Amino acid sequence: MRRLTPLVLAFGILLTLVAAGPALASSYRYWSFWDGSAGQWAYASLGPSMARPADGSAWGFRFAVSKDAGDEAARPRAAADFGAVCGATPAAEGKKRVAVVVDFGLPADAPSGEEPPQDAPRTACAQIAPDATAAEALAAVAKPLRYNSAALLCAVSGYPKQGCGEPLAEGPGTASSPATATASGPADGRDSASPAGSGSGSGSGPSAGLLVGIAAVAALAAAALWQSRRRRTR
Repeated sequence: MRRLTPLVLAFGILLTLVAAGPALASSYRYWSFWDGSAGQWAYASLGPSMARPADGSAWGFRFAVSKDAGDEAARPRAAADFGAVCGATPAAEGKKRVAVVVDFGLPADAPSGEEPPQDAPRTACAQIAPDATAAEALAAVAKPLRYNSAALLCAVSGYPKQGCGEPLAEGPGTASSPATATASGPADGRDSASPAGSGSGSGSGPSAGLLVGIAAVAALAAAALWQSRRRRTR
């Protein structure tokens, strides 16, 4: 039984590290992208330049300090209500109507020296070509837009003036403590605005420290197993 103790201990440490993984994920200051086609905001599975919204749908953009994950990111504060946004806009032949909600977020989430352009979310009805993307819908109602070299959406209507998906230090004061920015921000494999492409590299993946810790525990477990077998052969 004593021979198994190192293995049990090693695997216990490994499970602890894996369980702690999500807690080690960074927060980011970024524009997230939301699909409101079903009447409720859902973290978009595609970036704006890939998503092709249907006529009568609603799509939202929210600037905030959030985790790069659908269950932790800040949702737009206006309802995903196509009728409320586009009800007064008559249908036009050869065009589709898409309700666009742009939420500039809270002052606490603004980069240093900047403030959100307005307190309440902005809504607009975009009339665009039938095959147009959500990025084109946003461009139709909220220019100027700014993207970085990795096609991550950095600014909507010129906000913010600088920065793009910066990872922030964890703990108190997160909203005002930017850490060193990565090249692509919280990219999650989607394009454009994902973490609003939810560009989403991946901000929700395991950290390098976690991977090193797992490797070290695995090595410890292997050494314990080898030592146990060696004793048996004596």
